[in-house]
Amino acid sequence: MSELSGKVQTVLGVMDPRRLGRTLTHEHLTMSFAFCYTPPPPGQEACSEMPMTMNNLYWLKQNPYSHRANLLLNEEVEAVKGELLHFKEVGGGTIVENTTTGICRDVKALRRLSEETGVHIIAGAGFYVAETHSSETRSTSVEKLTDILVNEILHGADGTDIKCGVIGEIGCSWPMTESEQKVLQATAEAQTQLGCPVIIHPGRNSDSPFHIIRILQEAGADISKTVMSHLDRTILERDKLLEFAKLGSYLEYDLFGMELLNYAFCPVVDMPCDIERINWVRFLTDEGYGDNLLMAHDIHTKNRLTKYGGHGFSHILTNIVPKMKQRGIPQSAIDKILVENPKRWLTFK
Repeated sequence: MSELSGKVQTVLGVMDPRRLGRTLTHEHLTMSFAFCYTPPPPGQEACSEMPMTMNNLYWLKQNPYSHRANLLLNEEVEAVKGELLHFKEVGGGTIVENTTTGICRDVKALRRLSEETGVHIIAGAGFYVAETHSSETRSTSVEKLTDILVNEILHGADGTDIKCGVIGEIGCSWPMTESEQKVLQATAEAQTQLGCPVIIHPGRNSDSPFHIIRILQEAGADISKTVMSHLDRTILERDKLLEFAKLGSYLEYDLFGMELLNYAFCPVVDMPCDIERINWVRFLTDEGYGDNLLMAHDIHTKNRLTKYGGHGFSHILTNIVPKMKQRGIPQSAIDKILVENPKRWLTFK
């Protein structure tokens, strides 16, 4: 472990953490979300197959999971390359790419994108939600799952020598399945062996993050090196959020740019707008949790790319940061969220 201790691991190799720069900690550059296709509202069935044009961009924004082609982000590698070049131009440094086994991870494409854009890319090891687990994964022991995770970091993923630099996003449903619990336990064991960063996708219930942390703690995980993603759609009550923040994980607001009226995966949740996300970040900063905050967009569908009229990977740097300053969040706190906290999280112990 001496080679990784005190370093970060990108798809191009081991690197000094001081080179990361402004970092988005939860993105997808090439993936398929096809398994999450949701039929459109009654009477709009034909919309799921229509071309993506200016005339239907608003419909796509409101129904992103009801258009089959929209779920195939892996078809847009060249468009993503252009986005990354712009991200670097406006001051971006690093992207953590959270695509894991089950949603078409492509580490070769990630290496090429990093080589051709100069953006540091960190790939994720592990498995997504149970619905994407193969029968083999479901039947695999915790010990064998641990070996798989360790191998993807130490030796390479998907039959390549391209190594992952983080475990996750590890997918959890609500209620959690037996297979997902085994993956969580393996994640804790692999983290214990490697001293590596971990990032979690919680189920769509406000109790899910608490349940996940409890399982990880019981399995020996380092919660201070663990990110809980998607808090902007998961814990929407202040008191409960503060209760969770006390557990010590990183708190990630990673759906910036995603604003829709009806959240198909959990209709009882009112998806917040970006101003509300900024207010949550300010609230947690004022409550003393500035050292635990992270931000990203979690781009995972085509319509969020600028090619299709979306906000793109530079939205936080070009639009959200200025608004954060207007809302009284100091530059020092913003730098902590975008530079210092990601650097600390991503550095191997």
